[in-house]
Amino acid sequence: MSDLNLIRRLAIGGETKILLIVMDGLGGLPLTPTGPTELEAAHTPHLDALAARSICGMSTPVAPGISPGSGPGHLALFGYDPLKYEIGRGVLEALGIGFDLQPNDIAARGNFCTLDENGLITDRRAGRIPTEEGARLCAKLRQIRLPGVETFVEPVKEYRFVLVLRGDDLHDGLTETDPQMTGKPPLPVEPLRPEAAPTARLLNQWLTEARRLLADEHPANGCNLRGIAKDPGLPQMPDVYKLRCGAIATYPMYRGVAKLAGMEVLPTGETIEDEVQTLTEHWGEYDFFFFHVKKTDSRGEDGDFDAKVEVIEHFDRLLPDILALGPDVVIVTGDHSTPAVWKAHSWHELPVLLWGRYIRPDRVTQFGERPCMAGGLGHIHHTDLLPLAMGYAGRLTKFGA
Repeated sequence: MSDLNLIRRLAIGGETKILLIVMDGLGGLPLTPTGPTELEAAHTPHLDALAARSICGMSTPVAPGISPGSGPGHLALFGYDPLKYEIGRGVLEALGIGFDLQPNDIAARGNFCTLDENGLITDRRAGRIPTEEGARLCAKLRQIRLPGVETFVEPVKEYRFVLVLRGDDLHDGLTETDPQMTGKPPLPVEPLRPEAAPTARLLNQWLTEARRLLADEHPANGCNLRGIAKDPGLPQMPDVYKLRCGAIATYPMYRGVAKLAGMEVLPTGETIEDEVQTLTEHWGEYDFFFFHVKKTDSRGEDGDFDAKVEVIEHFDRLLPDILALGPDVVIVTGDHSTPAVWKAHSWHELPVLLWGRYIRPDRVTQFGERPCMAGGLGHIHHTDLLPLAMGYAGRLTKFGA
């Protein structure tokens, strides 16, 4: 695990540029024991060529056997110990859509879902309804009033929304309602400490009213709340790393985690091409870029092996345009694994490549899970990657006499 206080002491300014490319849910599994993973099956001549000039390895986001959420996975990549800095997804989504979150607000990520006649979940994402439909449903849910608190319901993207409670004496330390599988009913919000019990009651009252209002809708006739939390405050990346940090991501949640860490979130479009254009336009303004590719994760959660392969190949075709900008250090990895055969985040290590002028290249010539297992980085932790990049970029001074 990296030590942010040590990094803050050693970090120095400079002209070098670091590019962190996060292909969300990149890690995968083969369809058959001897077959390739999604990354290994993809035709990626440019990633393979970069890997051949890099040092590669496998990286653990949180801890062995732990399947991380996107928040912990990204925080670890930014150098934060995800076990020390636990951040609810509601906070990340709220910040990601530009909501003016106050220190005492309670924020929850909402998911519209589909319930059967017995109240059991048949689709945790309500068929990925269009964003416009999600916005209409959010307007409907704004009718709900709770005693003593102000409520905000804001659409995010597709089936996702944000619920924020604002008032006195609100507490986090609350369980989620999503059972993480179909065939189960939504769970009640439970307090994890006594002082959170009144807040849990308010949220359960809101959920009861929400399900009443949604009962005649289809497919989004229910909803769940996840990542119910307050903004905990983080050490800011520009202060810790002495970097001007820019973030490029299409989905609000990832813009939120970047903003929470102190990055400037750059407006961009919906496609990887749009993101590359944004990177190009702002290249001279920042020392560090976080570049996020979402659809690898989405296709993995859909269980669509071939579609995940296509997303990887799509990115690979654009990689030469990115490298032509002239970064001094490049990291390519994922925040967590999302194997299509698993249809969810998993605990598997992530392949990672690290390229820079002063790299000692290893013998890896293909960017994939099994080749990277033999790479020179060995098996490391996500939190070690950015300090390594800082070293290769000449951004850390000597430690000790």
